[in-house]
Amino acid sequence: MENYIIEMLNITKVFPGIVANDNITLRLRKGEIHALLGENGAGKSTLMSILFGLYQPDKGEIRKNGQVVKINNPNDANALGIGMVHQHFKLVEIFTVLENIILGVEPNKMGFINRKEAREKILKLSEQYGLKVDPDAIIENISVGMQQRVEILKMLYRDNEILIFDEPTAVLTPQEIDELMEIMRGFAKEGKSILFITHKLNEILAVADRCTVLRKGKYVGTVDVKNTTKEELSKMMVGRDLEFNLKKSDVKAKDTVLSVRNVSVMSEIHKKTLAVKNVSFDVRAGEIVCLAGIDGNGQTELIYALTGLQKMHSGQITLCGKDITKASIRERSKAGMSHIPEDRHKHGLILDYTLEENIVLQRYWQSKFQKLGFIKKKEVREYANRLIEQYDVRSGQGPITIVRSMSGGNQQKAIIAREIDKEHKLLVAVQPTRGLDVGAIEYIHKQLIASRDAGKAVLLVSFELDEVMNVSDRILVMYEGEIVGELDPKKTTVEELGLYMSGAKRDTVKEKNYA
Repeated sequence: MENYIIEMLNITKVFPGIVANDNITLRLRKGEIHALLGENGAGKSTLMSILFGLYQPDKGEIRKNGQVVKINNPNDANALGIGMVHQHFKLVEIFTVLENIILGVEPNKMGFINRKEAREKILKLSEQYGLKVDPDAIIENISVGMQQRVEILKMLYRDNEILIFDEPTAVLTPQEIDELMEIMRGFAKEGKSILFITHKLNEILAVADRCTVLRKGKYVGTVDVKNTTKEELSKMMVGRDLEFNLKKSDVKAKDTVLSVRNVSVMSEIHKKTLAVKNVSFDVRAGEIVCLAGIDGNGQTELIYALTGLQKMHSGQITLCGKDITKASIRERSKAGMSHIPEDRHKHGLILDYTLEENIVLQRYWQSKFQKLGFIKKKEVREYANRLIEQYDVRSGQGPITIVRSMSGGNQQKAIIAREIDKEHKLLVAVQPTRGLDVGAIEYIHKQLIASRDAGKAVLLVSFELDEVMNVSDRILVMYEGEIVGELDPKKTTVEELGLYMSGAKRDTVKEKNYA
């Protein structure tokens, strides 16, 4: 009989209107990296939340090293050596990195927190595992990639031996993903056991030993990764064959929709420093322009300025010939701008509203949805149901589901449905496929291309090199707040793109005149 460090046997968990986990069995060996694969809403995060003590199973049992254990809360999980990096980070935004890492296990001396000891341990761990962080930085001021490092350090600080990663690469750049894969391999060599939730088949093939597949809350099967293929895994996950090669017609760009001239934006983190430096570019109707670059090179601040989330230091933005430099977010929306934001919780959704309320957030004031200041509930419900079906947004109670209770991928699909369906001339899509499964990614890519073919202008921001190369018609590379290259995806390579992104190469020959 094989020894397993963790066994989740016949686990069932029911929420109102949905069976999230239906008699699922999962076994984890010591020192292995075990991937958990499934569509958005397949029950992966629920299963891991049960192991971490956030939920209690309705049926089934959990064993550690063959002994039945009861995990009532995350403290019990930590006591058993189980740690978890959540898809949506569990961090206190106004606390420092150090305060978040030690929260709940503060080293103390005579009743006072021993910050010196904590700092030394954190710096040692960050150096050992290549997770460089600033212990004194405030969480709300650092990038999502950095926040994830903090979550990983929280587990390491607590000496956990069973590590759960819930969509760990969804917010990382390609370079950071490679680093994380190496870190995970290092953990496994040390004897730590890893449960790794992901939608990215290439990552499973690169790093996992075994993979368990769930579909619509049910167990499909467990396979040895070395004996399977990307195509077989995707078919197990979605139940059909997928198109991995994107088909699109040649670009037919027309009039300029978005014109950005000499835009500079101050950094929110490093005061008195420019995050975006004198950037100019155009996006035309009928084309997809991608802003590519390693996270932290000014893309976020530039998009915030374009969409009205942050004031510009200088420059001008024109949308369809109208100066929107000082326009409000609603004015930009009315002028024809749709925005799929980078942070879906902060800028994309009101988590305690229902799904149907979130779907009409950008349109509730229109006569179609209100009369004399009163919402037309029937019309809102019908509209929400149409988008839910069209975009396969899965939730326990349909349009009346509270958005906070939905999986991250389905929250993302709700935002995409809202922004693509509303009347727009420009679609600003920031990491639109973050946290989505391969079936949903295939669908969203087709929607972006359909928008482009319908004569819309699309500005895409992506850290996924495959997405950058396959979806875009033009690539603008940002490095240290400047556009350092304009590339044609048909005429460049991933290697050349990487050189521009790292600052090793800069386009000095082709200077555009934006006077």
